[in-house]
Amino acid sequence: CADKKIPLDNVDCVHQPGPQAGANVTKGFKGLLEVDVTPNTKNYWQSSMCPVNVHWHLGTEHYSVGEYDENGSGPNGNVEVPYRRKLAEGEVQDGFRCHHYDENDEKFTRPYEWKHCKGMVVGETYEVHWPHSAAGACGTANQYQTPFYDGVFCNLDLETLQTLAPQDIASAVGVQGQIFTIVNDDSYYYPDLIRGWVVDAEMGMGQDIAIYTGSTTGESRSNEICSSYSPITWQVDRKCHMISASSFDKLCYDMKMQRDDM
Repeated sequence: CADKKIPLDNVDCVHQPGPQAGANVTKGFKGLLEVDVTPNTKNYWQSSMCPVNVHWHLGTEHYSVGEYDENGSGPNGNVEVPYRRKLAEGEVQDGFRCHHYDENDEKFTRPYEWKHCKGMVVGETYEVHWPHSAAGACGTANQYQTPFYDGVFCNLDLETLQTLAPQDIASAVGVQGQIFTIVNDDSYYYPDLIRGWVVDAEMGMGQDIAIYTGSTTGESRSNEICSSYSPITWQVDRKCHMISASSFDKLCYDMKMQRDDM
């Protein structure tokens, strides 16, 4: 799947090619852009889609009032303005925080000895994305790819892409998004994060989902510069969940075991 990414340039948002990834997934919130493409509301595996990558962001790209917003907290504070992510110290782009953090509870403050992940912090909020594609190398040693575009387009060329209607793409390419606060407590251990988000009815995980059509995201896009990789489906968990540091370390180990350099 190396170099299978189909290059599509960003465009100014006045001439946007399709719906863009929205930030606010608060229950009841409705965006203003009318689109004629419907998102894929099925479990992705029911549409022959598989995860082709996993990556995460410090703080959240999405915004859910009372769950991850400007009123959340963490060991490095929070951002103040809704709907906008800004640069933290250094070159890491910051985002919103969950409401779980308690500086007086040691599971949020006790350091964890990371063996595989780098730069992770106990008590911090992370938004995890699992890009999925029906054109991925599903079920093979090449399924997981970095950059994720290589995985999305592994079995799809430009000529074929140009024959697809927007609805075809939105039904076959999507992203799962789930938000976590990392704790140093193995009672919150989940062993298979590389396979996709956690669905656990008892813990309320993967139950309250916002589903919409949008685009790929990234630091090169803004309210003025839009992504041409549109439309795709987004399925985002509106709730924030605690997860053990060991769960992420296991994920990083699994990523290191893939054929592609993740």
